[in-house]
Amino acid sequence: MLKKFAAPLVIVTAASAVFFACSSDSSSSSPVTPQNVTLSEVEGSSDNETSVSSSSDKVTDKVGEPAEPAEVYLWHDEFDSIDTATWTFETGASGWGNNEWQYYTGRSENAFVQDGILHIRANKEDYEGAKYTSARMITKGKFSFTYGTVEARIALPVGKGIWPAFWMLGENIDAVSWPACGEIDIIEAVNDENVVYGTNHWQAGGNQADYGNNTKDYYGTSKELDITQFHNYKMVWNEKLIAMYVDDFKYQEIAIENAKDGLEAFHKPHSSY
Repeated sequence: MLKKFAAPLVIVTAASAVFFACSSDSSSSSPVTPQNVTLSEVEGSSDNETSVSSSSDKVTDKVGEPAEPAEVYLWHDEFDSIDTATWTFETGASGWGNNEWQYYTGRSENAFVQDGILHIRANKEDYEGAKYTSARMITKGKFSFTYGTVEARIALPVGKGIWPAFWMLGENIDAVSWPACGEIDIIEAVNDENVVYGTNHWQAGGNQADYGNNTKDYYGTSKELDITQFHNYKMVWNEKLIAMYVDDFKYQEIAIENAKDGLEAFHKPHSSY
């Protein structure tokens, strides 16, 4: 997400994204083959560039002896190309209520793959009444899951008006609307704070409910970050809780066991945005 974008351009680059989980409630448009995933930054990227990277090595009990698999890989993307069987370009302006200044397009000027890396670029230009353009890629209707682990290695941009996010929405948003569908914000960063926010949104008693924390102050602990450098971001989601980590530092956790007051939304499939 980019809100009130002021810089001349922002580039989001991703060599791949990974969703890996143990789940009995997932959907995918195509078969999923378990394999390792590696994401890396494009060489020579600028400060206004977000790069997503994640890696997973095979687990072994002893050298050369694979351990029993702890997780089943449900989905991954190496970004050899933009796979429209998984991703949809959501197009339009204003950010669907966020007062964002860019127009999201499906053009190659705003999203393209080069050298195995996905680039999502925000440009300052006049387009369909907007002053900026960017791209927003979602898996809604093509891949969603309930419970599991989502992990990526990401370098985020900084600057006035910057609002990058790594997030999910309930797959049933068209039926129940927002925030009743539930929203899981694994990462949000604002301007040049070098702080990462993790937040959950849902509906309770007919009203919007929110609970979030951040890396600057998590119950008396904190983690100093240069968010323009690569860090490992992870969400762990099970029947009891949703927790978010950066380099294994926990900065958000919400209990969802015995859910009530709208928290039931977090026991239903979500897709990536």
